Amino acid sequence: MKDLQQILLAYQKCKDRNQKAALATVVKVDGSAYRRPGARMLVTEDGELTGAISGGCLEGDALRKAQTVIFQQKSMLVTYDTTDEDDQKFGVGLGCNGIIQVLIEPLEFEDESNPAELLKVALSDRLPSILITAFSLKNARGEQIGTRVLSKGGNTFGKIETLDSGLSEKIHLEIHTNTENRVSTIKQYPDPEEIWVFYEAINPPIRILLFGAGNDTIPVTKLAFLMGWELTLIDGRKNHATTERFPSASKIIIEPADRAVSGLNPDKNTVALLMTHNFEYEAVVLKDLIPYALPYIGILGPKKKTDKLIARLESEGTKVPTENIYAPIGLDIGAEGSEEIALSALAEIKAVLAKKNPDFLKNKLGPIHGER
Repeated sequence: MKDLQQILLAYQKCKDRNQKAALATVVKVDGSAYRRPGARMLVTEDGELTGAISGGCLEGDALRKAQTVIFQQKSMLVTYDTTDEDDQKFGVGLGCNGIIQVLIEPLEFEDESNPAELLKVALSDRLPSILITAFSLKNARGEQIGTRVLSKGGNTFGKIETLDSGLSEKIHLEIHTNTENRVSTIKQYPDPEEIWVFYEAINPPIRILLFGAGNDTIPVTKLAFLMGWELTLIDGRKNHATTERFPSASKIIIEPADRAVSGLNPDKNTVALLMTHNFEYEAVVLKDLIPYALPYIGILGPKKKTDKLIARLESEGTKVPTENIYAPIGLDIGAEGSEEIALSALAEIKAVLAKKNPDFLKNKLGPIHGER
């Protein structure tokens, strides 16, 4: 998400300066690669790069090809085969073992449906989107269909009408089927011309509702900002919850406990951290969070404290589901001090939302990334 945010900032600068640019996107990977489909890099006509499509191995060659795309104003599909034993051909040892397809598209500022403009629509609010990119491996040397369509909130943006009618019907059927819990997929359509379509799920950034404006929550806001996550800080103390202390927070709300949750409108990508060090405040907040069924509620402090919170609420007649409550917060990485605790907590949030069971990657059988 951070990459996309930075790419769109760079795109806007190019647009303001009328500086030509192209967008390189990883659209298909077979085998092992440093980045997966959806990784992007914006290239300007004078060689500025924003984002990445690899760990630094492919960027130099992709830069040269992107400048050709900018000059010719025609899209290009580039294949990088890192299964070749002679992996010095790009000037460095790639250290991967996969075939990577990279689509490079010119960004025409007058075209309101160019790939960057569609990405702007995708990130304009917290509704999930599906971005559709079509390409041909059979006709890899030819101009590609490219990124044409965005599906969001039941609406379609872009130029689906310019696609072949048969392909258009297949895409329309796909984006209106199984709309819940969409994940990115790649599908091949043999007719009419063996077209591959990358359906990229673009979900809103993780949003943290951080209750507590003590000194120990400052690292949480800084790390969340670094990750490109949204963070709303909520506290009842106006002298603690200030922009001077929390410049990285997306929003600061100063409310007493009984009004702290109202108006927050959390979605399925929203989590909560209770770090107020105030038992009574958190008892009220936890009760008000329960109806939203957040995927993650982290509570700072010993487990005994959380047990007391739950017992208090249940004694008052509030049923407390515990499957989404994580207390004490964080993964067991031996964290000490507020910075390490922040790292532990955000790593746990990422693991929970990604539905991963944290472990050392060296213990993982098979590829690091799930197949698409």
